Amino acid sequence: MIRHFLDLSNAGGDAIAAMLDDAIARKDARKGWPKGKADADTPLAGHTLAMVFEKNSTRTRVSFEMAMRQLGGQVIVLDGAAMQLSRGETIADTARVLSRYVDAIMIRTNDHAKIVEMAEHAAVPVINGLTDHSHPCQIMADMMTVIEWRSRLAGTKWAWLGDGNNVLHSIIEAGGLLGFEVHCACPEGYDPSPDIIAAAAARGAVIQIERDPLRAAAGADVVVSDTWISMGQNHAEQKLAAMMPYQVTPAIMAVADPKAIFLHCLPAHRGEEVTDSVIDGPQSAVWDEAENRVHAQKAVLRWCFGQVG
Repeated sequence: MIRHFLDLSNAGGDAIAAMLDDAIARKDARKGWPKGKADADTPLAGHTLAMVFEKNSTRTRVSFEMAMRQLGGQVIVLDGAAMQLSRGETIADTARVLSRYVDAIMIRTNDHAKIVEMAEHAAVPVINGLTDHSHPCQIMADMMTVIEWRSRLAGTKWAWLGDGNNVLHSIIEAGGLLGFEVHCACPEGYDPSPDIIAAAAARGAVIQIERDPLRAAAGADVVVSDTWISMGQNHAEQKLAAMMPYQVTPAIMAVADPKAIFLHCLPAHRGEEVTDSVIDGPQSAVWDEAENRVHAQKAVLRWCFGQVG
């Protein structure tokens, strides 16, 4: 059975926990090493990952490339605009062809339906590098960072301030699978998907929608935000006006737990969703979070190939 990683639920809570343990152990084993040096066991030697980008990327592209390099494998980077996809070749046909060339496919795209269709027709694992629906690889790195800073996931309280977007969807899904609370402070009209909330609640998760950001952040172990205006979104001025009361400021961090950390998947629009004093402050874990994309994705890749979980 092919292991696709389209959302966190494809793996399940036990496998995610095993992946996080693997990511932390491999990161620890590399301390002091050059970043381009392969892991001692090179578990993906001889394997090639195709990376398809229909959306711009910094962290996803570099972290996946370094992940494969450290695992002993290699990558082929494909620009969606330069592929036959841009001239009308179907996702299904692209999946069939790439499956004959490479051992796994990572795709970063707008429409979640595209990645679902690719997985349906691919004969190799397909990994979600980001869609408009979810961003599971990012949340793997976020959870790894929380474990490093707070020693645990289960029972922690996460406060999200801002837009009910794809990143929040994956955080809510993770809360249901790993047993942490998610309190979402979103302006009216920008809530996350009710279906995502219902699925997490069915697993026993505590998912709370708030309008008051201070109430959501009160006692939180983790405060999370993201860019309010995504690539290609319209009505920016109207949305910014609705979002400004949800900016992460020192006042927000002051009501969270004294050891609370701030996370942001980046790129950050400083002065919009977060102030400089927070993202550059002592409670900011965003640079560890960005680094952990490499280590978490190594574990995801190994899970896809049946080496973890």
